[in-house]
Amino acid sequence: MTGTTDTTGTKGATGTTGTTSNVIVVGSGPTGLLLAGDLAAAGVPVTLLEKRPRKISNLSRAFVLHARTLEQLDARGLADEVEQAGRPLDRLRLFGRLTIALDTLPSRFNHLLVIPQYEVEKALLRRATEAGVRFRYDTEVTDVVQDADGVTVTVRTPAGDTEHLRAAYTVGTDGMRSAVRNALGLDFPGHSVIRSVVLADVRLAEEPESLLTVNAVGDAFAFLAPFGDGYYRVIGWNRARNVPDSEPLDLDEVKEVTRLALGRDYGMYDARWMSRFHSDERQAPAYRVGRVFLAGDAAHVHTPAGGQGMNTGLQDAANLGWKLAQVIHGHSGPELLDTYQTERHPVGRSVLRSSGGIVRMAMAKRPWTLALRAGLTAFLNTAAPARRRAVGQITGIGYRYPAPRGAHRLTGTRVPDLALAGGGRLYEALRGGRFVLVTPADDADPTPARKDRLTVGHWAGERRTALLVRPDGYVAWASDTADAPVIESALAAHVG
Repeated sequence: MTGTTDTTGTKGATGTTGTTSNVIVVGSGPTGLLLAGDLAAAGVPVTLLEKRPRKISNLSRAFVLHARTLEQLDARGLADEVEQAGRPLDRLRLFGRLTIALDTLPSRFNHLLVIPQYEVEKALLRRATEAGVRFRYDTEVTDVVQDADGVTVTVRTPAGDTEHLRAAYTVGTDGMRSAVRNALGLDFPGHSVIRSVVLADVRLAEEPESLLTVNAVGDAFAFLAPFGDGYYRVIGWNRARNVPDSEPLDLDEVKEVTRLALGRDYGMYDARWMSRFHSDERQAPAYRVGRVFLAGDAAHVHTPAGGQGMNTGLQDAANLGWKLAQVIHGHSGPELLDTYQTERHPVGRSVLRSSGGIVRMAMAKRPWTLALRAGLTAFLNTAAPARRRAVGQITGIGYRYPAPRGAHRLTGTRVPDLALAGGGRLYEALRGGRFVLVTPADDADPTPARKDRLTVGHWAGERRTALLVRPDGYVAWASDTADAPVIESALAAHVG
């Protein structure tokens, strides 16, 4: 069934009518919206299933977009829009002494963007809708079964009926309690790191000195971030107040933990929402099981330290979407889909380690852990290479993907935005989900046979390297001495 565009009905076991798509995406958070939008923009029929009613929630936990994610949004024409909805921050302070400058990042986006998750979802939802994604809300997945030809997703409809939907591939982007992952029988090994974390949306009588306010003192941790509508999100934890998530929460407790960690509560009042949660570190052992994939929180969850959660999920989607489109359209073999696991699983593991390390250092209490934190802080403040590596991990620009033996040194690396001859930019050329071939200015363009999925550009300067950039902004192939036949061979291998 791979490659079909049939949308006719099929009879399910209960007699209800199901539909057929090339891909079913389960979960309409940021990861699912970006993935579904990418697939639809590439001409792949895609259905997005969401258990909730149709509504963008303002109960965001994520508040940060990092440089690599902003680059991915730039490649989709969305970066300028979300930049206007957020507020840039060019440096971070950790542990009270460690300052991480972002204004020297080798990126067009040399900052992080403070923006509530729901603002990101608005932009992605509009793009997915315009691209033709078929949305189904109030639709709960109850089972996922695959065979050699496709995947059958069983759902409960808003009317309570059972329906069977058919697709060539299915992707679970449905969060930590993923119904897709559970249907696969996949373990989600890990553990809870912090229990009884308090969340609240409040107004403040006194405006914080910084755009993001975060600190840990003794047994307490607190974080403040603005929504932009007069409310602030408070995230706090008190080691001495370890109670179940179901325990009632009032504003006095939120104020107390904030005072413990930040020295003041900024005159909190008018809480419009409060809750508790626990923060886990977990990762699925496989992101692909046959024709079913996991991305975002369905594949990995970790502490909110460093603001990497939403960013990692969006980058999962950017990696997977173009590969599914290539295979469904017959331009690449199904083995391309195996690279999703080999490329993104190590990144997820690294994010678990870095975010967990940050929160453990922030909550250090014993003398030896405090001494370790002080030593690490001093080292990072003075050792520029180590600091750059840490910044590369947090912002996402430092990751590279495995390259075949003997490949050019640039293969698998992230490509920053490049100036192209004629005044264009690389990330503008990537729009539309295309590969981009960058060659010396005096080279002739290859034949236009792949113009639906390949854009050809030339270096604005004198550089002689031929560079084939994947739709997700990583180098697929490069050569310093390639002639036209070699370039054509590379295009045939990667673009199809």
